[in-house]
Amino acid sequence: MEWEFTPQQVVKGEVDYDLDDFRHGLMQEISLNVPGIGEEQLNAVFALAYDLCYWLATGKDYDEFEEQFADINMLMFLRALREHGQGNVEMLGAILQRMIMDGVEAGLPLEEAVAQVAQAHGRVASRVVPPC
Repeated sequence: MEWEFTPQQVVKGEVDYDLDDFRHGLMQEISLNVPGIGEEQLNAVFALAYDLCYWLATGKDYDEFEEQFADINMLMFLRALREHGQGNVEMLGAILQRMIMDGVEAGLPLEEAVAQVAQAHGRVASRVVPPC
């Protein structure tokens, strides 16, 4: 995706861009780049792309994510997502950092702010993003 602002601006709170905004933009990007597939397949591709972004944005090792898949076509797809999605990973990481900072600035201990963000993320990530 492309933005008119940087991940650093999100972290600093200079722009208002949240998980819902990111997920909507990612769905839009996938809809444009994978045309002609049905809604069920589109939702599956979106879920995989988002899960990969989140996995990497939270500092987890790519190879561990890839180990979940054996199909060569899926592995090639994941590798393409990784190669072309670094900006998405950075932006999602910035959003999560900002959320944690908001919690800390509101007086929460860091560990509690991280746990609160994980819970909030779970709620947002469980929502279906309508195709564009």
